[in-house]
Amino acid sequence: MPAQLQLNASLRQFNAFGVEANAGWLAAVEDEADLREAMGDPRVQALPRLVLGGGTNVLFVSDFPGLVLHIRVPGHRQVGETADSWLFEVGAGVDWHQTVCLLLQDGFGGLENLALIPGTVGAAPIQNIGAYGLEIAERLHCVQAWDCAQQAIVQMTTEECEFGYRDSIFKRKYKGDRIIMSVTLALPKRWQPLLGYAELERDLKARSVATPSPRDIFDAVCAIRRRKLPDPTSVGNAGSFFKNPIVSRHRRTELIERFPSLVSYELAGGRYKLAAGWLIEACGMKGVRRGRAAVYDHQALVLVNRGGASGREILELAREVQARVADKFGVFLEPEAVIVE
Repeated sequence: MPAQLQLNASLRQFNAFGVEANAGWLAAVEDEADLREAMGDPRVQALPRLVLGGGTNVLFVSDFPGLVLHIRVPGHRQVGETADSWLFEVGAGVDWHQTVCLLLQDGFGGLENLALIPGTVGAAPIQNIGAYGLEIAERLHCVQAWDCAQQAIVQMTTEECEFGYRDSIFKRKYKGDRIIMSVTLALPKRWQPLLGYAELERDLKARSVATPSPRDIFDAVCAIRRRKLPDPTSVGNAGSFFKNPIVSRHRRTELIERFPSLVSYELAGGRYKLAAGWLIEACGMKGVRRGRAAVYDHQALVLVNRGGASGREILELAREVQARVADKFGVFLEPEAVIVE
């Protein structure tokens, strides 16, 4: 048996909720050769596949009977430039926040609004991670991915990734069929601060920062996230469990008439993004405990493992939250976390 393939391997250390689950087979992937070897093994070729990065956005409700590919591709290098951007290729297994820190330390701003988002670089485009007015789609040049059908690395442009709100083609057409091995980031040569969120502006004002630098914004974002979100190394969680629902202008107007304090943000095309945390809190669910699972008492968007919770317990709590919000507001909360049942 190849050394990299593990039979009936525990996944507890590979998911931020810290729930107990096993993989039928587990393979660590640090390069293309590892991937070829793991997927070429006849014992796993007919099995379902699950690609796993940092495990910071996944909830295991049960064991996964197939092959789990744990992507650990290293590397970080500047690979060129365009008229407007500096280009950096980063391995899919590198920690996202460490990448933001390293680039900022080297004098390259542009990712500071995405500081302290847990997970790996390779997982970031899949989810199209975003925070405080910025999504990774806006800082991406291209993605290098392994195409399982072609048995080769392909390069995909931003347009080919078909990014949406917390969405990409990797969650749809290429789910499990294209495995991101590295990401090429495009950081602006002419940096401008992104200050579209009142919370961010308040924090900077409290720090007496009138003309913020990338470091100022980085520090503010980190401070805000630390106040609102639990550290997954001490409290099992996957960050925001639900997406902020998007509704039409008409639907938002109807809701505002019934709930004047509703928090929402205008989007292009006459649509509005509703604050899912506000919806959950308005249903009286903030801080609610169900056995060993709970809604975090500082941020209602976050579900936490209080110690020893199973994936099933956490999922049942999530479904209760969804039902409460649907009953009160007629709005469905779609999970942001990937649920593996």
